Amino acid sequence: MNVVNDAVPVSLNPKPPVLLDVVGIGSPLLDVVSRSDDALLERLGLPKGSMTLVDRDAAEAIHASMGTTIQVSGGSAANTVAGVASLGGSAGFVGRIADDEIGALFSHDISAIGVEFEAAIVPSTHEGSGRCLVIVTEDAQRTMATHLGVANGFALEDLDQGIIERAQITYLEGYLFDQAPAKEAMRAAVRVAHDGYGSVALSLSDSFCVDRHRSDFLTLIEEDVELLFANEDEIRGLFGATTTKAALEALDDLGIVAAITLGEKGCVVVTPSGRVEVPAVSVAEVIDTNGAGDLFAAGFLYGMTHNYEPVRSAELGALCASEVISHLGARPQRDLRELALNVGLLD
Repeated sequence: MNVVNDAVPVSLNPKPPVLLDVVGIGSPLLDVVSRSDDALLERLGLPKGSMTLVDRDAAEAIHASMGTTIQVSGGSAANTVAGVASLGGSAGFVGRIADDEIGALFSHDISAIGVEFEAAIVPSTHEGSGRCLVIVTEDAQRTMATHLGVANGFALEDLDQGIIERAQITYLEGYLFDQAPAKEAMRAAVRVAHDGYGSVALSLSDSFCVDRHRSDFLTLIEEDVELLFANEDEIRGLFGATTTKAALEALDDLGIVAAITLGEKGCVVVTPSGRVEVPAVSVAEVIDTNGAGDLFAAGFLYGMTHNYEPVRSAELGALCASEVISHLGARPQRDLRELALNVGLLD
């Protein structure tokens, strides 16, 4: 005799998604770094200390003129989430790569350090995956010539909204505003973040970038950004101010949290309740400033997503920046969590 089991099965609630501290949206790049002098920059026509967009042929020519190089996965927002992961935080990254060697290298590297990478992978073309040629001069300033490759085409259809829904903070790389489709995707990411429980952070990225997109940045900051990162040149450019003091006064009126880096002078943390200056962490020798802002943002974002006050978050950011300027390359070479624990900045 067949026995029919007509018991009603127990309905289990679906497992909640794994939440992430920070999800970055930016251009996945291979950094190609070498040391040289101002004469090379002049010969190549590259403005010192800035980022210049170049095409594939120009990138090849610049690469050929460089001396011995080191190569490491990079990109501004990608460097930041790598720093968050090194501190022990949970992080994700969204970006567009080609199905080629550089894309595979980037994907491997960022995944290996514990970042959840939601890659939009497109067939390999002449453009290929992006790379950034970084020339570091004797004064530790970095000048970048960036060939975005297929990252240049990042658009709404490349945006993984599911990972944005899981982020405490969605971190936007200002460089992406150079392309209209990417700008649309970033605005969509803002809507997704705010429809859930997430906040939005923006890095202004570069003073030349601010010059190109001042109006768009101001609108985004006034309407949708809870946390802003900039250096002195960028914040002055944003407000058309001739002094940092005037720019900070304009920033006060927005009522958001901001971290304005001042190089060796440290940073100013701006909150609705006032401003606080936080000193830089001294290092024996500054080797390369490439990635200093990215890693400062990593420490600050980690702190803010772990219930630290903005000032303590800035102190953590300053520590992370001090590590990355102590060597060539924009990714940390020491375990940032261990470093922060040793100086009492992490619980």
